[in-house]
Amino acid sequence: MDVRFAGIGEIAEVPAVAVVVDVMRAFTVTAWAFARGAEKVVLAASLEEALTLKARRPDWVTLKDGAPAPGFDMVNSPGLMASADLSGRTVVQKTTNGTVGVHAVTGASLVLCASFVVAEATARVLRGRQGDAVTFVVTGAGGRAEEDLACAQYIAGRAAGMGTDTAGFLERAAGSRAAADLADGVRRGFPGLHADDVALCLETDRFPFAMVVTAEGPLMVLRPLPIGAPG
Repeated sequence: MDVRFAGIGEIAEVPAVAVVVDVMRAFTVTAWAFARGAEKVVLAASLEEALTLKARRPDWVTLKDGAPAPGFDMVNSPGLMASADLSGRTVVQKTTNGTVGVHAVTGASLVLCASFVVAEATARVLRGRQGDAVTFVVTGAGGRAEEDLACAQYIAGRAAGMGTDTAGFLERAAGSRAAADLADGVRRGFPGLHADDVALCLETDRFPFAMVVTAEGPLMVLRPLPIGAPG
């Protein structure tokens, strides 16, 4: 498997297979949304699109980065998402990095969204595509976010069947600027954060599904792909 790691701005052409990684917090949040019963997650290209979709479908649940805002039902926090009831609901998500990364690879034959909580399930999908070139989109910090790069490298190693030091990758993520900023925001009482956010983002293989993006008309839609236990 030919593997490349790239920031969003480094995507010059549509990759064959793309794994869009946002550990803190977009694709940890989406995994929790599915675990809490969501049917699908629409990855909006802009805040305006998210609000337009909400106006058309008031039953859809909107969420964004940062503090709560009018028109948005939730914030991009796994700690808050973990107690939500989203049974059968559609979630519309717009974030600074994760959703932008997905729209940057529109047209790829396979687009997966990933974080540590779905690492093994994502790797198992990739192991079935060994002949493909895979681009890991490191969405944070212009492609330099340590938590996203560590997760991408961890999944790539698992997909290649290599022995991986789970603790080492998690230590890199725990020591990242994003983790420090989240922890600082919690201490300062910033809205839109939960005390468990960092810990939940650093759980490995919590959920037995990968997350696959498909184009449904003009929308980029994320759905869970259940992955059975290894035989």
